[in-house]
Amino acid sequence: MTHVAVMGAGSWGTAFSLVLADAGNEVHLWGRRAELCQQITTRHENPDYLPGVVLPKSVGASPEAAEALTGATVVVLAVPSQTLRANLERWTPLLAPGAVLLSLMKGVELGTAKRMSEVIADVTGAASDQIGVVSGPNLAREIAERLPAASVVACADEQVAERLQQLCHTATFRPYTNTDVVGCELGGATKNVIALAVGMASGLGLGDNATASVITRGLAETARLAQAAGADPMTMAGLAGLGDLVATCSSPLSRNRGFGEKLGSGMSVEQVVASTRQVAEGMKSAESLRELAQRYAVDMPIVEHVTGVLRGDMTPAQMLMSLISRAARPER
Repeated sequence: MTHVAVMGAGSWGTAFSLVLADAGNEVHLWGRRAELCQQITTRHENPDYLPGVVLPKSVGASPEAAEALTGATVVVLAVPSQTLRANLERWTPLLAPGAVLLSLMKGVELGTAKRMSEVIADVTGAASDQIGVVSGPNLAREIAERLPAASVVACADEQVAERLQQLCHTATFRPYTNTDVVGCELGGATKNVIALAVGMASGLGLGDNATASVITRGLAETARLAQAAGADPMTMAGLAGLGDLVATCSSPLSRNRGFGEKLGSGMSVEQVVASTRQVAEGMKSAESLRELAQRYAVDMPIVEHVTGVLRGDMTPAQMLMSLISRAARPER
C-alpha cells in the first residue's frame, strides 16, 4: 500500500483520491477548510464538490499540510494552477526526500507562462524523473461515479510513468503512459481556452457546425503550439489532446464550456465569476497561452480572440464574427 497525499480537496482532487483508494492506496487529502476536511473524514463525502458520492474509508482529509504529507512517497497536486507556486513554497520543506510529484492541473502560470511541471521544478528543485502529469478526458463527476474513463500519465522517465500508472489503474479508470510531458500539459491547458470559445458559440445559439469548427481549428492551434514547444505532435491525436478537447468542449459538466455559455448568453466576466465557486482554468490561462504563442511565433487566433473577450475588448458575438471573417487560407 502506497501512502499518497492529494493536495487539493476540490472536485478533481477528490475524484482522483477515490481512484487512488480504489487502486489500493492509502490516501490523505489536504483541504483549505477544516469543516470540509472533517466531513470527508467522518461522512466519507465531499458535499461541496461531489455531493452524493461515497468516498472509500481509506481516504482521510486534514487542513494541516504537514499531516497530509507525512510519509507520502507520492504527492498529487490538485490546486488551481495560479495558486500552485505560493502553495508549493509552503509545502516544499514538508516533502519527503525523493517524493514523486504528480500534477493534475491544466493551466499555464500568469506572468511566467510556465507549465505546471516547470513551476514544480522551479520551486521544489525536483528532477524531471520526479515530476509527472495526468491529462485526458477527466470529468471529475463521471470518474467519481466510477463511469469508464481513460487518461494519460506522463513523465520524462518511462519507468516512473509506469509506476504512477499502476498507482491509479482501476477497473473503471485506465491510464496510459507517455513521456511527452510538454505535449500533455499544453493539450490540457489549451483545450480549456478552446472550450470557452465553444461555450460562447453555443450560448449565442450558433449551432453544431460552428462549435465543431471551433473544436477542430482549436485542435490545430494546440498542435502548432505543442510542436513549436518541442512536443510530439502525435500526442495531440491522443487522450491528452483530442480526447480531452472533445470532453471539455462537449460536456455540460465542463466548467470552461459552461463559463463560455454564460458569456455567450450575455453575462459579463465578473457576473460569471460571481455565479460559481469553481475555477474555470481557461479564463486564467488564456493570457499566458497568448504569451506563449507570441514567444514561439505561432498563430493562435482562437486563443487571441478569447483573450480579447476576457479583457473586455470585444463581445462574444464580435469574437465569433471576427474569427469566421478571417482571410481564406489552406487548411494545412
